[in-house]
Amino acid sequence: MSADSVIEDDRWQEAGLESLAERAVIAALEWHGTSGEVVVLGCDDARIAALNADFRGKPRATNVLSWPSVEHAPRDPGARPLLPEIDELGDIAIAFDTCEAEAAAQGKPFADHVTHLLVHAVLHLLGYDHENDLDAETMEAAERSILQDLQIPDPYQEKVS
Repeated sequence: MSADSVIEDDRWQEAGLESLAERAVIAALEWHGTSGEVVVLGCDDARIAALNADFRGKPRATNVLSWPSVEHAPRDPGARPLLPEIDELGDIAIAFDTCEAEAAAQGKPFADHVTHLLVHAVLHLLGYDHENDLDAETMEAAERSILQDLQIPDPYQEKVS
């Protein structure tokens, strides 16, 4: 199990992306009882906007993108995906600017928010999606459980002021 980090934006070095990525990838894979390798690109909003335009036709920044190495098998809505039987699970790109702004807006520690987004992206590499309500519930339940194991608060729980 490993996460290889490629740092394009030096702010990710200071934020500890390598250790955050390793922690998130290992936690998500161990939770599923599987292993694999993931490459994580730490970039800025301009780079992720270009990637988003190239691969999804959406020319705007986003927080995280993922590219699974395999096409995942169809499944019934809400069912957990069949895990890919490969070593190289895929690639993830994560944007510093968007992550920083989201964490601040949501009042969350930056490291917790980034870890959540990386867990979310790893789940996409494993075949999860949130294209419908049942699949979203399944994916969010997995995220909550993995983050609980990492002692990170539920990112979907509404804050009561």
